[in-house]
Amino acid sequence: MKMKQFLITAFTLLIASIYVSEAQETQKVFRIGYFTGTSLAVATARTEAFRQGLRDLGYVEGKNIIIEWRSWEGKQERQRPFATDLVNQKVDVIVAVGAGDVRVAKEMTSTIPIVMVTPPDPVGSGLVASLERPGGNVTGMATPRGQISRIQLEALKEILPKLSRVAVFMSPSPNTMQIKNGLELAAGTLGVKLQYLEIQALKDFDSAFQSAVKDKADGVVMLVSGPLLNPNRAEVAALAVKHRMPVTYSVSEDVEAGGLMSYGVNGPYLYRRAAAYVDKILKGAKPADLPVEQATKFDLVINLKAAQQIGVVIPDALLKRADKVIK
Repeated sequence: MKMKQFLITAFTLLIASIYVSEAQETQKVFRIGYFTGTSLAVATARTEAFRQGLRDLGYVEGKNIIIEWRSWEGKQERQRPFATDLVNQKVDVIVAVGAGDVRVAKEMTSTIPIVMVTPPDPVGSGLVASLERPGGNVTGMATPRGQISRIQLEALKEILPKLSRVAVFMSPSPNTMQIKNGLELAAGTLGVKLQYLEIQALKDFDSAFQSAVKDKADGVVMLVSGPLLNPNRAEVAALAVKHRMPVTYSVSEDVEAGGLMSYGVNGPYLYRRAAAYVDKILKGAKPADLPVEQATKFDLVINLKAAQQIGVVIPDALLKRADKVIK
């Protein structure tokens, strides 16, 4: 009887220890670092899509995940210190939004997994070895910026059939060559000449519009994005109206703030997919083995009020293809 009681007690203790171990494992709280140069106040739709993506996968903030938000808000001197802070916090994964954010995070750590969200050419810019086998500690989403820019230009041509000269507003970046190649290929097909104008500060937008008008550009392809444009969307849209210049963007929020038209990756989709990468990594997957996903869901958004203010007519065929029309 004593042996039987001993065995029962030992078995009970074993089961209890397994239960406690499993309970402790399920109660583990993961720390996610979210690293961006854009103010969180102007990116609420995207951050909420990321959070919703995590919720859909069973993560609850404060219960099994904590998100460490770090936005350097376009203040370059804060970028590296914020990345360093996330590394020192020993987060389980870093979500880095822009190509520059990914690059800085990668320089700061080779061990913490990094999920990128919007870089257009992660292979060409050296962020990953290949899309199929990224290698290292970086994986995530990539946007075909060259393709997007080409379609932006084609949409401008639909609005302005006599389009012959287009100003391209852009900031220096490691992806400049890829974007230019896509644009110039489309420009050659459409018989359009491109005029590149560099934007490095908010004040440069007005002078760029003036140069575009002076050189008789028919429209503008806006390649500036992130912390330089996002907080100033309404001001830039107002400048386009002031100069009566049709501008096409790559982010729908720019159109919602008063811009004419955008064609680009669907933002909520992109950030929900980033959440899926975070989930895989937290469950043990290695970034080196997770293929980089090329974005496949795009939106065309048109603002009819802006069109009226600028003095252009949007063709019915283009309106019918639009995913959203703002009146």
